[in-house]
Amino acid sequence: MTEPVPPAPPAVAELHDYEYAVIRAVPRVERGECVNVGVLLYCRQNAHLAARTHLDQGRLLALDPVADVAGVRRALHGIEAICTGGPEAGPAAADSPGQRFRWLTAPRSAIVQPGPVHTGLTGDPEAELRRLFDQLVL
Repeated sequence: MTEPVPPAPPAVAELHDYEYAVIRAVPRVERGECVNVGVLLYCRQNAHLAARTHLDQGRLLALDPVADVAGVRRALHGIEAICTGGPEAGPAAADSPGQRFRWLTAPRSAIVQPGPVHTGLTGDPEAELRRLFDQLVL
């Protein structure tokens, strides 16, 4: 009589390192107060670059009642377009996803700016982006 063969262990998802940064709206740069309005995520192994954004207009206007809401929305749309690539990204479309991520996360004194870059491991970059967005923005 042969012994039963134990079931194979469940497949483990291959983990890849990723980098992310929170996108902040800082309506009055001199005050340093901000509202988290999005997340950028870059995974080098599969050339995944994506952004998820959401502007809570009420929170932004609580920091500055005369904040340029339309300008912030345009900047967020631009960030998403650069991540996606294609004609809307303009000249940045010719750059690699890594180059675009580095450009988007470069420090700047603007109303819409990136926070510090952080790292992690994931088997699903898009799911990780959704998780970070839900946790850090919504």
